Amino acid sequence: MSHLVKMENGQSQTIQEMLGCIERYNPDHLKTLEAYVEDQAKNNTYDLEANLAVLKLYQFNPHILNFDITYTILLKCLTNLPHTDFVMAKCLLLPQQMKDETVQTIIDLADILERTDFTLFWQRVDVNRNMFRHIAGFHDSIRKFVCHVVGITFQTIKRDLLKELLGGIEDSTLEQWMKKYGWKTNGSLVFISSQDERIKTKNITEKIEFDTVGGLMAQCL
Repeated sequence: MSHLVKMENGQSQTIQEMLGCIERYNPDHLKTLEAYVEDQAKNNTYDLEANLAVLKLYQFNPHILNFDITYTILLKCLTNLPHTDFVMAKCLLLPQQMKDETVQTIIDLADILERTDFTLFWQRVDVNRNMFRHIAGFHDSIRKFVCHVVGITFQTIKRDLLKELLGGIEDSTLEQWMKKYGWKTNGSLVFISSQDERIKTKNITEKIEFDTVGGLMAQCL
């Protein structure tokens, strides 16, 4: 869905055009930006710059702070791990946002993901399942991050452990993720990749011209 922002001169701009000028700090555009955040959650799209602009407007205008939009922005940031979007968003939070119980719950989830304690993460998600229902694709976005971590960490992993790390998924769902990343089953194990193949030895040859060291050699004589 295309969101247009109405300017004072009566003309309209797209959100992307508005974010590129001083108008990004105009609180009159906040409702449009908040609706854009909600659309991202509904349609599984993502626009970090627009979301950070919303948090910045809350900084300038704390009297119009919307906690529900804050939650949605933070959760959307989690879906873009391993990028540092969540850190940037967290830095823009006001003290009253930081004191909010739901915000603290989301921050705790981010910390758990940073520690890659995926089993604990899915347990917390199950306890707070209502928090994520409006974020389309949230669980699969986190599973994508889990697969990223598994891919750079393991050569082989037990099939049951992999299912647990991905949120206790069914065998059929596991097969889909394995196919996506080209992983193969070997009995009770899943072959991820040979980490040795990822690290290729490079022969480094340094070419030094005589003119470069000629003067230095003359001084040593």
